[in-house]
Amino acid sequence: MNAYMVREDDGVTLIDTTMKAAAQLIAAAQQLGAPIRRTALTHGHGDHVGSVDALREKLGTEVPVLMPELDAKILAGEPVEFSDKKRGSWQRIETRPDVLLAPGDRVGSLEVIASPGHTPGHVAFLDTRDRSLIAGDALVSLGGLQVPNRPTWPFPMVWMGTCDRRQALESAVALHALEPSLLVLGHGKAVPSPTGAMDAAIARARRAA
Repeated sequence: MNAYMVREDDGVTLIDTTMKAAAQLIAAAQQLGAPIRRTALTHGHGDHVGSVDALREKLGTEVPVLMPELDAKILAGEPVEFSDKKRGSWQRIETRPDVLLAPGDRVGSLEVIASPGHTPGHVAFLDTRDRSLIAGDALVSLGGLQVPNRPTWPFPMVWMGTCDRRQALESAVALHALEPSLLVLGHGKAVPSPTGAMDAAIARARRAA
């Protein structure tokens, strides 16, 4: 499970939190010499929001939590479209997001990009300075770049947590159209100059659809 720190003029934006890693994430920011100023989440699965409560306890309310609106509603127990299909780990968290994210919003230098499918509200973050793309679980690079709409190995099997596999494929196509310079994901290694690898992953996903 990966989390990312994006440098901004006032510190860093933390993207996703993994699980039970609050102390390590704070220490990493200290090593960078840049405090965590905000926590932005790609989606609501437990392996991405698992340290949110501990971070809130340690950092306080002055570090806002930003989360996609639909996934925040699921975590709050509210009914949403696709709620009958929700898959993956939706652990209960006490922290309520300070900001509900919508496509087109800006989080510092990052633009919020809709990428639903893995979860109903899943978003990616495009760095407008260099077109690096933080795509959460919209794709996975374990064992080669894949769209999580079909069975793939190795563990964790991200496809098992995908609530709408057709929509996951559509989101991968939309992210490809952004022509990112670098693709980083919730699971697996970073993919530099990822257009070709994304082409191949989408082709495999279409054959499986």
